[in-house]
Amino acid sequence: MRADVLTARRVVVKVGSSSLTTAAGGLDSDRVDALVDVLARARSAGTEVVLVSSGAIAAGLAPLGLDERPRDLARQQAAACVGQGLLVARYTASFARYGLRVGQVLLTADDISRRAHYRNAYRALAQVLAMGAVPVVNENDTVATAEIRFGDNDRLAALVAHLVRADLLVLLSDVDGLYDGDPGRPESRRLREVRGRQDLTGVEIGSTGSSGVGTGGMVTKVEAARIATDAGIPVVLTAARHATDALAGRETGTFFHRTGERSADHLLWLEHASSPRGAVRLTPHAVRIIAQRRGPLLAAGVTRVDGDFVAGDPVELTDETGRVVARGLAGLDARELPRLQGHSTREVVHQDDLVRLIVPADAPAGAPVPPAPAATATPPATARVSIRIRTAEEYARAGTGGDRPTR
Repeated sequence: MRADVLTARRVVVKVGSSSLTTAAGGLDSDRVDALVDVLARARSAGTEVVLVSSGAIAAGLAPLGLDERPRDLARQQAAACVGQGLLVARYTASFARYGLRVGQVLLTADDISRRAHYRNAYRALAQVLAMGAVPVVNENDTVATAEIRFGDNDRLAALVAHLVRADLLVLLSDVDGLYDGDPGRPESRRLREVRGRQDLTGVEIGSTGSSGVGTGGMVTKVEAARIATDAGIPVVLTAARHATDALAGRETGTFFHRTGERSADHLLWLEHASSPRGAVRLTPHAVRIIAQRRGPLLAAGVTRVDGDFVAGDPVELTDETGRVVARGLAGLDARELPRLQGHSTREVVHQDDLVRLIVPADAPAGAPVPPAPAATATPPATARVSIRIRTAEEYARAGTGGDRPTR
């Protein structure tokens, strides 16, 4: 028995298109009901469930007379427009057999990559759960364009798992786990546990699905598992027909152990879902400081600024070759940095708003950090500050407009 599964009180379950549809492309009512039976039992046992369900495009193929998933975006959007309603209607009817309500939540990558939208999505999902409904999450394929798509619901499920602070992520597919080779070959072996990236060395991971109605493959599921486990969320990957065993904690599929600790929401968003608005190139010394988590990024460590970002925007931090080594939330506007870079002690990125993406080979953890070049702060005597203090009456007449009262 898997202890992390048995103690999970909030679970995100992702199911792929191939596990919900018929060979002709329409929804398979028996498959939907079988999945709902499992999730309803989990709910009755006191577990909160968030369902991330593919299948909108696949459900819309047959009604529109399409024999296969279209390749062009416009017809994919049309199929999603028709199929999403059919998908949610089927879930609504199936969960109603147990007296459970369903809440539809459609997201685009923009809703995750923009910090304000990210918070709004959390509040919506949290409220749906608090009111006893089952959130059914899907990518908003009707309006999502090629530039702003998640690409697959596996990655979406991993981000949603962190968003709702889930205790477990279950990825259901038409394959009963991760194999060290092609599952169709008799010599391939199913991996029962993955404790870290070292366990995936030499494993052949397929990049496409076999059903023809989905968008992902095993590679997207492994990537989703990495996102979740790095954030302290264990993952079970198995076939939809084994969903009961997966949620009961029995040995089935592949179990990915957590490899990291649950991080702050804004750090996971920053690493996996944000859209950088610019880039800041660093000195070798600044790269070492970041690699060893020794402090914030100061303007003295900046050699170049690209993009038109403002304070609070996500930016990429690169070494002298342009390789991205970290991502952070800018503390200064792009227009301010050029006059400060190379000499000022002004903080560009606070260490609590920074995630490392690559640890430079020449700066292992614990390696000594050479002294930084002397930073030349602007002498206080040359600084001139003008303060305008509003009266309470002036502030009231001005309205809020984003301003705050001056103390």
